[in-house]
Amino acid sequence: MTTGARTVVRRAPGKLFVAGEYAVVEPGNEAILVAVDRYITATVSAAVEPGTVVISSDLAPRALHRHWRDGRLAGGDGQLPPVESAIETVSDLLAERGLPAPALHISLSSTLHERGRKYGLGSSGAVTVASVAAVSAYCGLRLTPDERFRLALLACARIDPKGSGGDLAASTWGGWIAYRAPDRARVLDLARSLGVQEALRAPWPGFSVRRLPPPAGLDLQVGWTRSPASTTALVSDLHRRPWRGSASHHRFVQATGGLVRAAVTALEAGDGPGLLREIRRARQELARLDDEVGLGIFTPALTALCDAAEGVGGAAKPSGAGGGDCGIALLDAGAPHDISQVRQRWATAGVLPLPVRSAPEGIEE
Repeated sequence: MTTGARTVVRRAPGKLFVAGEYAVVEPGNEAILVAVDRYITATVSAAVEPGTVVISSDLAPRALHRHWRDGRLAGGDGQLPPVESAIETVSDLLAERGLPAPALHISLSSTLHERGRKYGLGSSGAVTVASVAAVSAYCGLRLTPDERFRLALLACARIDPKGSGGDLAASTWGGWIAYRAPDRARVLDLARSLGVQEALRAPWPGFSVRRLPPPAGLDLQVGWTRSPASTTALVSDLHRRPWRGSASHHRFVQATGGLVRAAVTALEAGDGPGLLREIRRARQELARLDDEVGLGIFTPALTALCDAAEGVGGAAKPSGAGGGDCGIALLDAGAPHDISQVRQRWATAGVLPLPVRSAPEGIEE
């Protein structure tokens, strides 16, 4: 393992869900995501003391000090934040290759937040992807994007297997992507029974990812509701409801799958009007889910965000689990007056337009 006194820096972009939320948590269901040009940067350097790991962040008041014990990071409160799980997962791969657990200092900085405010742009996923990339590179591992993604998904699934991993895929590959989630329980079983190395090589049932072209003639606008939401809490809440497994649940998954496939076809064909039609359908399906289950996906601010975009012929919807955070709008790129009008209506409704664009690449050195 090559480390020494060198410093390794990697950064991973955040993400927005375009279509397919909630359905994508079930293996094999497709979603569309886009990486955005706000980043988590991970900087890894040598630890001062052997056998230790120091984690610092511009979002935390103090550094975390951990030490290796039986292949795990000890000295914490029993919780496993994404960065610790990422480091442990890379360490598991090193151990299988006969290499020691790394002693290091990892420092994280974020443009996915502003003055401590969370925008809902996939910071946890970007932290995991950036940490996996930086730590593995620091330890001399040469990994493909697919291997980095798989390590990141293993790290996240160890904390909560309900997450789809779509955020990790967007942060890894960048740009616009179509993503299908693997069965996380089977992936974890594979890693436990055969090891991380084999889990990087073996087929993952249900998993696929491919790049998509950006929408033709349409401008992506993003609005923040000024109200942070917890994707984990909302998805967990849905998993506890009797709605799962019901006829309504199957209708939602089927309808969402159909509109996502149609949206992918529209993107690949450069069919802007067709894409707008499917994004409007996606809003309707999320609204129907919200009416049936009462999750609180649509807040007044998100409803106002969507109505403003549709008022000028665009399409809009919550991005991700809803309940706050961000909404997205696709508007005619050749109608700057309409775009300005939508942004003004957002501001009046208390929605903050965010200056973000698609990030064409994933992990960057």
